[in-house]
Amino acid sequence: MSSIADIEKEITEDFELFDDWEGKYEYLIGLGKDLPLIDEKFKTDEYIVRGCQSRVWLHASHDGNRVFYTADSDAIITKGLVALMIKVLNGQKAEDIAKAELGFIDKIGLKEHLSPTRSNGLVSMVKQMKLYALALIKTN
Repeated sequence: MSSIADIEKEITEDFELFDDWEGKYEYLIGLGKDLPLIDEKFKTDEYIVRGCQSRVWLHASHDGNRVFYTADSDAIITKGLVALMIKVLNGQKAEDIAKAELGFIDKIGLKEHLSPTRSNGLVSMVKQMKLYALALIKTN
């Protein structure tokens, strides 16, 4: 399995292939369309990511020390954002997720090209994913 840093590098290189943000948004939308469906039982208020303008459901499970995420959103760009984060963090060790700095977000210019509400939502998604990983570390 690739490390978080390797996946971040790969995503940064993918984003460099596009000349403009229209292409980058299409890439994000494509990621969202390819996101495996979350089980309907997790599309409840308990799994809503707080701080997102659109609704984002995020579920985490683990197999030993690795964390696995499923998610969905009712907005296509937001679904792409959560798919991007899952691409980076899914299947990684809980300790690595908790420590991840995720510098690729700034490298690809994501925050500056998102509306303030979407940018806050992205921060909330990352925070929730890290909290799930931290909770797993504490229980092991």
